[in-house]
Amino acid sequence: MALPPLASLVDFTQPTLWLAIGHVVFNPLAWNIIAQNEYRKKTITRLVGTPHRGVALLGTAIFVAGLSRDLVFAWAMEHQPKLDTLDTPLVKYSGYTSIALGLLFVLSSTYRLGLVNTYLGDYFGLLMDRRVTEFPFNVLEHPMYYGSTLNFFGTALLRTSPAGLLITLSVAIVYQIAQGYEGDFTGKIYAEREKKE
Repeated sequence: MALPPLASLVDFTQPTLWLAIGHVVFNPLAWNIIAQNEYRKKTITRLVGTPHRGVALLGTAIFVAGLSRDLVFAWAMEHQPKLDTLDTPLVKYSGYTSIALGLLFVLSSTYRLGLVNTYLGDYFGLLMDRRVTEFPFNVLEHPMYYGSTLNFFGTALLRTSPAGLLITLSVAIVYQIAQGYEGDFTGKIYAEREKKE
């Protein structure tokens, strides 16, 4: 059975689609630019007085931006066509499995890093004693990014939404790019500490 053309699966004229993709692109771009500026110029720390307050401020902003992105993602899917062939028990189980695995990666990463380092505390000079190598970091280099992507994928499957799958693809691409520059920069921070020691 052939799939219908892409234009009938995704309504590209719907503004909520582009708003969702915009959120997906903006969030990691913004938090990485802000965090790298903080590392170089200490702008947030000077503004709020201490690195811990700075992490709390940036972490709150990242969390709220993530909630906004998730709401817009759900909103975008409501305004898009559904694909009835995805409405099967196998697809539903795959969606639930994807979300469960995604949550496992995100929550276990947060547990291992703690809130300070989950929200880029190392850019504020709040470095961990050593690199985390326990699960999930022994399975994936960037488990939070992969976990988040799995959550988007599972949600799109449960909503039987081709547009949701397209937005998930944009999440995967943006996070792949973010992993490159965030991972390199974080590595540089810890390498500089080792030189000083």
